[in-house]
Formats: sequence, C-alpha cells, structure tokens
Amino acid sequence: EVLVEVMNELQAREDAAASARDQQLVTENRDAIFNAATDWVGGNPEGDITVVEFLDYRCGYCRKAWEEVDQLVAQDGNIRFVIKEFPILGEQSVVSSRFAISVLQLHGPEAYKKAHDALLSLRADATPEAMVRVAEELGLEPQPILDHMNTDAVTTVIEENHRLAQMLEVSGTPTFVIDETFVRGYVPLEGMQQIVAGERSDG
Repeated sequence: EVLVEVMNELQAREDAAASARDQQLVTENRDAIFNAATDWVGGNPEGDITVVEFLDYRCGYCRKAWEEVDQLVAQDGNIRFVIKEFPILGEQSVVSSRFAISVLQLHGPEAYKKAHDALLSLRADATPEAMVRVAEELGLEPQPILDHMNTDAVTTVIEENHRLAQMLEVSGTPTFVIDETFVRGYVPLEGMQQIVAGERSDG
C-alpha cells in the first residue's frame, strides 16, 4: 500500500510538472498558436474559448475526433476553432494538406471547411487524381487548385506549423490546445466539454 501511495504521488508530481511545462509552452508561443493569419478559423470568431487542432487527414483518431469537435463547436456556440495543417503520416498526408491549404488560399474559408470534411471522410488513397474528384464534387475547378498546391505560399504554411509543433513538443495527431490546456491525443466529446468548462471557470 505504501508503495502504491508513493507511486501515485510520483505520478501526480510528474503530471503537474508536465502540465506546468505545457502551460509555459502555450504562453511562450501564444500568438503563433492562436493568431496565425494563414490558419482557417471557424466556429465563433469572437468566442471566449479558442480550440486549436493540429491535424493530419490520414490519422484515424483525427477522423474519430472530427464529428465530435464539430459537435462541440456547434453546441457550445462560443468557441473559436482553429485548424493547424500538420501532415506527418507520409506523402498522402502532405497531398491532402496541400490541397486543403490551396483551397483556403484560392477559394476562402467556406470552401476550405467543405474540403476539410471531404478529406477526413475520403476512403480512397489521397492521390492527385483523388484531389481532382474532391474538387469536382465541391464544384471547384481542379487545375488551379492542383497548380497552387506546390507554391511557396502553401509550403510556408506547412513549414511554419511543423516549426511550431517542434517548439510545442507536438509529435502526434490530433493534438489540441484549448486556451491554456494542452490535450495530446484524442479525447471524447464529453472530455472536451469538461476542459472547455474548466477553462471558462478558470478564466
């Protein structure tokens, strides 16, 4: 019993230290996390809580979190939602992110959200041919989007997000920053609602 108590106490101290470290990382990089001009912003842009998600379209847990995050934002009504394109799972992830950023830069936030949803529900491989089909399904001209995918404007967004992730010690997806709280990994809807409520009461 004493051993268990000691182990629990050690774990609690480690958790507290990790939490303090995460808070420090958020404070040091606040502007890059919450206010990057190149990010898509949804939900309520004037919301009192900001949820930021580092996302890879080929990540199973990102797909699992997708509808729950949408539900969280829609039901709450006072959440500002920011997406960080963070392709880390190979070439198809990069193709998907480049496509999404290209749509955002050429066609704006509404078209991006539709592309984002389409990519998260895509069952086929994320090839250039598949991106053509996605564009056509969204009613967009595919070729300009494909042409823009490999421009510096798109590359810079991905590079900046990877640089930020490195500073924040983010190595997996999904990773969320909910105001001051770091969430490294998938959390069910109820858990996210509790974190948002906690942030509000702390605020």
